[in-house]
Amino acid sequence: MKSTRATQEPAWVRIVLLTVGLGFLFFFLGLPLVAVFVEALAQGWGLYAAALREPETLSAIWLTVLIALIVLPFNVAFGVAAAWAIAKFEFRGKSLLITLIDLPFAVSPVVAGLVFILLFGAQGAFGPWLSAHEIKIIFAVPGMILATLFITFPFIARELIPLMQAQGKDEEEAAVSLGASGWQMFWRVTLPNIKWGLLYGVILANARAMGEFGAVSVVSGHIRGETNTLPLHVEILYNEYNAVGAFAAASVLALLALVTLVAKTIVEWRMKKETDMLNAVLAPEKT
Repeated sequence: MKSTRATQEPAWVRIVLLTVGLGFLFFFLGLPLVAVFVEALAQGWGLYAAALREPETLSAIWLTVLIALIVLPFNVAFGVAAAWAIAKFEFRGKSLLITLIDLPFAVSPVVAGLVFILLFGAQGAFGPWLSAHEIKIIFAVPGMILATLFITFPFIARELIPLMQAQGKDEEEAAVSLGASGWQMFWRVTLPNIKWGLLYGVILANARAMGEFGAVSVVSGHIRGETNTLPLHVEILYNEYNAVGAFAAASVLALLALVTLVAKTIVEWRMKKETDMLNAVLAPEKT
């Protein structure tokens, strides 16, 4: 009885906490989001549509999507491999690998961009060799891809590591004992068990790839129509006092964020549903 009363707060306390939480979400998340669409449509649908049809805006949208599509397969391959190694095996350097996976969370994106310039810039460690072979990385799309890849690669691994650790190795070991090959074990046992966690990580990595600004800004060169992603294009338009164009481009990013949020919510719901079903099946066995 005492423990129950200790976790129950008066109604006015719950109302105050709920009001504060919702108020914070409205003023710091909801209101800015609404303001983006209001400003984008302030001068009518015609100017809004015309701003989105600008060749430079279309190029920025396409480049943003292209970089995300190139980066995600590498993220998936690395995330699954790293999570599998960390969760299923014991080896020297395991703690170091986990630390390196967390490195992009600790390093500023701007610093990451500067590191790539020091490596691949004209005066960088590999700059003379790249120039001699007419390979351009910095102030070109390859550098933007590398910077985005560095910023986004932890998301899938960080989502899968605790999931695969919680699942253990029993099912994989049973599959191998029954004669399954490594690929058969992965496709028929491991992948079905991690599919929702993998999809959740892909959604997060994709959102970060499309919205990345700091590292990409350093290595892009801000070349209109060539190396401007959508976030960089928004900044340029806003600095030129083109409010309609800037907010129109920003509204595309906001729509992508909303789609990501909906997809994230659906995946979380499916993950919770499958977990509840699994717990319901296992509950009679435990009793």
